[in-house]
Amino acid sequence: MTDSIPGLLIAAPSSGSGKTSLTLGLMAAFKRRGLAVAPFKVGPDYIDPGHHAMVCGRPSHNLDSWFCDKQQLHKTFASGSVGADIALVEGVMGLFDGVSGASEEGSSAQIAKWLGLPVLLVVDARAQARSFAAVVKGFADFDPQLRLAGVIANQVGGARHAEMLQEALASIPGLPPLLGWLPRQEDIVLPERHLGLVTAEDLSGDHGQRLADWIEQHLVLEQIRTLAVSSVTAEAAPLSITSEKRLRLGIARDQAFCFYYPENLALLEQAGAELVAFSPLRDRQLPENLAGLYLGGGYPELHAEQLAANAGMRQQICETAAAGLPIYAECGGLMYLCRAIDSWSMCGVFPAAAKMLPRRRALGYRQVELSANGPLGPPGTRVRGHEFHYSEVEMPPDVERCYRLGRRNGEPAAIEGYRTQNVLGSYVHLHFGSNPQVAENLIEFCLKNQSFTASSAVR
Repeated sequence: MTDSIPGLLIAAPSSGSGKTSLTLGLMAAFKRRGLAVAPFKVGPDYIDPGHHAMVCGRPSHNLDSWFCDKQQLHKTFASGSVGADIALVEGVMGLFDGVSGASEEGSSAQIAKWLGLPVLLVVDARAQARSFAAVVKGFADFDPQLRLAGVIANQVGGARHAEMLQEALASIPGLPPLLGWLPRQEDIVLPERHLGLVTAEDLSGDHGQRLADWIEQHLVLEQIRTLAVSSVTAEAAPLSITSEKRLRLGIARDQAFCFYYPENLALLEQAGAELVAFSPLRDRQLPENLAGLYLGGGYPELHAEQLAANAGMRQQICETAAAGLPIYAECGGLMYLCRAIDSWSMCGVFPAAAKMLPRRRALGYRQVELSANGPLGPPGTRVRGHEFHYSEVEMPPDVERCYRLGRRNGEPAAIEGYRTQNVLGSYVHLHFGSNPQVAENLIEFCLKNQSFTASSAVR
């Protein structure tokens, strides 16, 4: 099937220019006008998509050209755009920044070109006047195949400053138009912590509305919407979800566990999983009749005291793991399955403690090759992911390792992927879209081991 939807990619010359605030504000303002907005994020990030989803009321999908090839990204775009009036894609880093300084791989520019999206450039104009035009010209001329359709000036000091910026752009023939300016307004800036922005789950509910007010007061939305009228072709049918539900898969979902790629969940559903959400923070026991658990990443370290206090949940997970329930855990999920996070007791499935560090322990793309049979498939199975954490786990040498990790450039990274019983834990956040067979393998593994269900451990 071929379909099309108006779309626009919001980018910037560098991180910190205001693209997240602008993107969220546009999403909230368009939704306020009754439009269904399909949100997307370039790159492997979880936090920005969480804010998108909160504002738009629908999942925000990652568009990452290192995880997935062009065909798979078209599928993601098609699936994520179903029923929407407009698609808004938030870029990553600077417009042309990606995994290499020598190519466009992994950049917002590459995604815009792959999907035929025009680009709206937001530029931090603090302490600039005519130099603002030089920045815009450089970005407009850098890649002739890219359509830079308009510019928004951010951090503008006032009307006179905005007038000078407009004069600068108008003095250079052929530059994209200035479509508005946004004043300095510190109260709408999203707060940050060690893994990036504060997650949507921990932000006040009116932040999106305040961003919409900010946008509506200073920009002409219809003028911006007009930029997105060019047709964006989705060269694949949306992902179909099977109606046959073969098992119930528990998904940890709360403030401590909130990092999941929507494609992972969709592919698990397509493979026949009924996804059953539960909260390790608040629920006293697991949902009944589960054939497996998926513990995603998040911020268990920020909620360690509350997780430790929920002893019933911790004990049940430990007992179900010992009895053979398949469990797949990523990053924060791995930490939760350890004996402790710092001084706070956790599940004790793995005989190690997670220790928080003052500095970042790891950041980057990872190529994973399975070295042993397990929940995700046979040896030799390859899947891509991303690693980002401020903690470390010193796993005893007698715990089985199932992953051979490589960096993006192919350089070996580590031997990891810890397994005990039918439990697999890793610091790597896998993107199942890089190898959809992995989702099928996980469901098949759960089916083969479903003689035990989580409900049998409930006391």
